[in-house]
Amino acid sequence: MHNRIEDCFACLRKEKRNGFIPYICAGDPNLQKTVELSLALEKAGADVLELGLPFSDPLADGIVNQLAAQRSLAAGTTVRGVFDCVREIRRKSQIPIVLYSYLNPIFQFGAEKFHREAEDAGIDGLLILDLPPEEDGDLSAGNLVHIRLVAPTTPADRMKNIAKSAKGFLYYVSREGVTGARDSIASSLPEKIAELRKFSDLPVAVGFGISNPQQAREVAQHADAVVVGSAIVDLIAKHGNKPEMVEKVGAFARDLGNAIKSAPA
Repeated sequence: MHNRIEDCFACLRKEKRNGFIPYICAGDPNLQKTVELSLALEKAGADVLELGLPFSDPLADGIVNQLAAQRSLAAGTTVRGVFDCVREIRRKSQIPIVLYSYLNPIFQFGAEKFHREAEDAGIDGLLILDLPPEEDGDLSAGNLVHIRLVAPTTPADRMKNIAKSAKGFLYYVSREGVTGARDSIASSLPEKIAELRKFSDLPVAVGFGISNPQQAREVAQHADAVVVGSAIVDLIAKHGNKPEMVEKVGAFARDLGNAIKSAPA
């Protein structure tokens, strides 16, 4: 059974263009703004939306995304609140949505119930940061796609095992460490993506550290899609609840999307 993620990447391949995947934390600054931001990001050229489920101990995240999670939790965001937010987005959009989460909130909610309600809300995939692939089979349920992560330190044999049962797309972490904007792209990126492609025909999305249109275009020359998170989240933090926040984020996202789409696919 196809889902929106697979259909989106099939369309991108047919049109010979690269995908743009922006990340925002659900509930930052509040869930209504998340709905507005999501629709603005799609209008600005996003192909897939990555929504963060706020968690109090986000070990893979840098300070920008940690603070976004804190703001979201302080605003009263809950798992069910995020599901309702996605339902609201679905009233106006069919953009593929990947929920970025840690394992703890999923277990606290109940893994089977979480998967069922997430799918019912309109979520297409889960990116669970601290779930090893070996444990993934027991957790997954329904038609939700579990997105697999590959790191720069992942050896070839493990890369092969991860890719073997992956669905949707493969998420390549462009550098070691936590999320956050960087001044440059890792020089090993082209070689690592080429190695990953030996083991899978799935699209490869690259994230962590991409912070401006120039970097996004550079990465898009090697990847099928580019994920930009912290630079967008930082812009949300700077403008907060001000009336112009959504417009400012949309304008920045448009520049990113145009840069990605201008790269040779």
